[in-house]
Amino acid sequence: MALDANDRSIAGFTMTGHSLVHWFETSIPIFLVVWLAEFDVSVALLGVVVALGYAPFGLGALPGGILADVYGTKRLVLWCLGGMSLSFLVLSIAPNIYAIAVGLMLWGVAASVYHPAGLSLISTGVEERGTVFAWHGIAGNVGIALGPFVAATLLIFLDWQLVAALLAIPGLVAVVYGLSADFDPMGAARADEEAAADERALSASELFGQSRVLFASAFALVFAIVTFEGLFYRGVLTYLPEILHGLPAMDVIELSADLRGIEPADYIYVGFLVVGMAGQYVGGKLTDRVPAERGLLAIFGVLALLALAFIPVTGMGLGPLLALCGVLGFFLFAIQPFYQNAVAVHTPSDTRGLSYGYTYLGEFGLGSASIAIGGFVLDSFALSAFFAMLTAFALIAAALSAGLLAFDDRFGSSPGRAAEAGSDD
Repeated sequence: MALDANDRSIAGFTMTGHSLVHWFETSIPIFLVVWLAEFDVSVALLGVVVALGYAPFGLGALPGGILADVYGTKRLVLWCLGGMSLSFLVLSIAPNIYAIAVGLMLWGVAASVYHPAGLSLISTGVEERGTVFAWHGIAGNVGIALGPFVAATLLIFLDWQLVAALLAIPGLVAVVYGLSADFDPMGAARADEEAAADERALSASELFGQSRVLFASAFALVFAIVTFEGLFYRGVLTYLPEILHGLPAMDVIELSADLRGIEPADYIYVGFLVVGMAGQYVGGKLTDRVPAERGLLAIFGVLALLALAFIPVTGMGLGPLLALCGVLGFFLFAIQPFYQNAVAVHTPSDTRGLSYGYTYLGEFGLGSASIAIGGFVLDSFALSAFFAMLTAFALIAAALSAGLLAFDDRFGSSPGRAAEAGSDD
């Protein structure tokens, strides 16, 4: 079915926002490599600085949802786009590592409101939600790949300060576009009076009550699983460019004089993210066939093996290293549809928005702790200790997934599955 004018307008607006959130997010690890040399600081210190930027990205998800209800989703997305762009302009004039920390924290605060606001806008304004959610996800993946690619390419020719300023330009253009976008943010909900009546901000007592109910259920296990997935995910995405730069396997790549300045490690990282897009697509398809708990258990097992194999594989040469990075990228993103489906399966529909707010808090907020921990480990121990840490995160998540599977087998259908079964009758 073709999208109507309101759906198309909201799709364009949210796809722009989603791509730019990840455009900024995945360009930061490319800058990390430059900042380590520019400011002559330890990996541990810079890890804390970057963690201060990424932490608000997740921690702000819950208040972001509340603000979206109070101030409106379109306004909040515009604030997000403008705030992210201004924060990168702050980075572009940063004279020291402390100013870098300020710029990154501003980015994290601004970016944190996008997911609750953007997803809420689609859920209340769009009739063809499935189609728009699919395109929204694709746009995010495009931003994930383009951000580091553009940053790495511009850094070949320009100083990092100018590159940071140039990366802010698409965000500013998006604000201008967003101001002119015309749509009804309650278009779909308005067609359903009951749904429209439910679209209101939670009171403090309701928030506490619903949260208590959620964490007294299997969702507590899901939240723990998502948190450990976030610890693995954020650790890999933040430090992989720096790790690749320092590997002996990269020394076999000899560039001609006219290509001097290109950093092959950065483009391997981009390729890693592009393969991740395929993983996310395949994972999404498999969620219709494989129960979320079994998928999580299997993929966490694979991720643990890949992290454990990373150090031995680096000694085998460039080809095996590239293959391992490709497989790691595939499974790192393939797992995301499974935990998103686990949230839907193990929560009642009337707490779904709050459930996803907690999910982003665990994934991006608590998960960012691995940036600080990882920086300390990389600075104080051998590289193998970093991947041992990642292996431990994956194994703990696998054990929790096994517990979730056992819980589901013992206590029967979860709220999401029960609702699906009822709808099929």
